[in-house]
Amino acid sequence: MLKMTMAAVAVVSLAAGAAQAQPPAAGPMVVRGVVTALDETSITVKGDKGLQKVGLAPTWGVAVLKPVEPDAIQAGSFIGTAEMPQKDGTGKSLEVHVFPPGVKMGEGHYGWDLKPGSMMTNGTVGKVVAGKKGSRQLEVSYTYGTRTITVPAKVPIVQITGGARTLVKPGVPVFMVVQKGADGQLMAGNVSVGENGAKPAF
Repeated sequence: MLKMTMAAVAVVSLAAGAAQAQPPAAGPMVVRGVVTALDETSITVKGDKGLQKVGLAPTWGVAVLKPVEPDAIQAGSFIGTAEMPQKDGTGKSLEVHVFPPGVKMGEGHYGWDLKPGSMMTNGTVGKVVAGKKGSRQLEVSYTYGTRTITVPAKVPIVQITGGARTLVKPGVPVFMVVQKGADGQLMAGNVSVGENGAKPAF
C-alpha cells in the first residue's frame, strides 16, 4: 500500500524525490488540462497551451487529490504549497497539498507557474497558528531555509492518495509533471486528478 501511495505522489515530487542542497533555478515542467484522448501509451490534454500529447511510462500511476479540512495541516506534516511571495518576505498560499505520513518529496522553494510570480514550497510544518475565520499561519522548513506562510480560509487543501487508472478518462481535468526526452516527446510517470473529477488544485 505504501509503495502504491508513494508512486502516486511522485506526480508532485518536483525534484525526483531528492533533497536539494541549493535552491533550484526553476520549477519543473508541468502540463495541465482536460483529457481529450487516452490510450495505453499516451494521454492528450487541452489546456492553456492548446493540445498537448504526453507519453505515459509503462508503470504510470494516478494520484487523487482529496479535499480535507485545515486541521489536516499539523506540526510535523510534510506539505507542498503554491504560494505568492509577499512584500514582508512571507508567503500567501494559493493551495496546499498534504503528503501521506512518511513521504517527503520535492523539498525546497522554487518557481511555479500557477500564477505569474508564484512559487512552490515543499517542507515540514513546524509551528501552526490558527488565525481569523479559519486561516492558518505556518512555519515551513526545508533543507536550505524556512518560510512563514499564511493559508487563507477557503484556500484548497487536499490530501494526496492513490487511485485507479480508470479515473483518468476524456473530460477529466488532470495535472502532470513531465520530462522532455531526447526526441522532444513529453513523458509522465503519473497523472493527478481531483476527487470526483474535480480540477486538481496545482
